[in-house]
Amino acid sequence: MNIAYWTVAGLLALFYAYAGTLKVIRSRDQLRPMMTWVDHMPLPALRVLGTVEILGATGLILPPLTGLAPALAPAAATGFVLLQIGAIAVHLLGHDRRIALNAGLTLTAAVALWLATRL
Repeated sequence: MNIAYWTVAGLLALFYAYAGTLKVIRSRDQLRPMMTWVDHMPLPALRVLGTVEILGATGLILPPLTGLAPALAPAAATGFVLLQIGAIAVHLLGHDRRIALNAGLTLTAAVALWLATRL
């Protein structure tokens, strides 16, 4: 279970650290080719979303690694499940049916949550 958690959580953390960093440092014009929905969200909200993603990625890795506040890992995974449910809603409300990545991330975060409760 340990190897499975670190594999799933590590990949999820890498994805969210990268995506969150892009949302924090790039302009709306730079993000638009990858994320067509950025025009429907205020820029400060986009920056907050990126920060939340970076913090969530940190929450998946640091607590189990250090042994300090290990309950934060399942909380971070739960946050990512909820985040992706919201992302799917944003895509569907914007008439964007490309939600395969979001569905995959939801499933991966759910697996990370399940594995985190077994550490």
